[in-house]
Amino acid sequence: MAGVKQARDGAVGILTLDEPESLNAMTPDLLGALATAVGDMTGDENVRALILTGAGRGFCSGQNLKAAGALGEDLAAGVMRFYWPAFKALRECRVPVVVAVNGVAAGGGFSLAMAGDMIVAARSANFIQVFSRIALVPDLGSTWLLPRLIGRQRALELMLLNEPLAAERAHEIGLVRQVVDDNRLMEEALALARRLAEGPTRALVATRALVEESEHTSYEAQFRREIELQAAIRTSADAIEGRRAFVEKRKAKFTGR
Repeated sequence: MAGVKQARDGAVGILTLDEPESLNAMTPDLLGALATAVGDMTGDENVRALILTGAGRGFCSGQNLKAAGALGEDLAAGVMRFYWPAFKALRECRVPVVVAVNGVAAGGGFSLAMAGDMIVAARSANFIQVFSRIALVPDLGSTWLLPRLIGRQRALELMLLNEPLAAERAHEIGLVRQVVDDNRLMEEALALARRLAEGPTRALVATRALVEESEHTSYEAQFRREIELQAAIRTSADAIEGRRAFVEKRKAKFTGR
């Protein structure tokens, strides 16, 4: 698919933003291709985890300003039409999503990296909000995602002061799960994705949903919601296998069902 390469490694689907000449800058075509690729890849029930990464020297340099006109005169409508489907597809994906960040993740590219479940960063990776440099506000979900990952004060520090965030510091403050040498980025991302792919997929994704919902509910409501979801998945094949393996003192063999 133009703009996004698809590959498989067993139960792991690999999606690569593939416009390296622009550092994978966002365009309606690229984000549309990404939304379609997520759907295509996860339409195969044998795919049980995804990796999103970028080709070339960077993950994503943000909005391609030359393509901004394609969004139309109503900016909000254009962004919701062309960009939101890709972010929604990642955020609500039926399998866990690992983001492998190589090089720069700037502006909307920073937002895109946060749309997955866990970030593995190359040592050369660099995160920057960019927006205040050009007198704009953060967008594409940054003001929702970033404070939830690193806290209000640190999020505002990055947004207001516009300072680049190196991979090691991103790890220290909890933005990324791990930092690895550049030549081992995909190796380590695959190791993490394979580990997730071997897990009880329905339970993992339900856990993600509960964490998302917890931001907007009371303790009591969340307490109840957890049990409601528990009741819904406790009869799944994986849940039955998990309990059986626990009793039999062996490693569970999950199938994602």
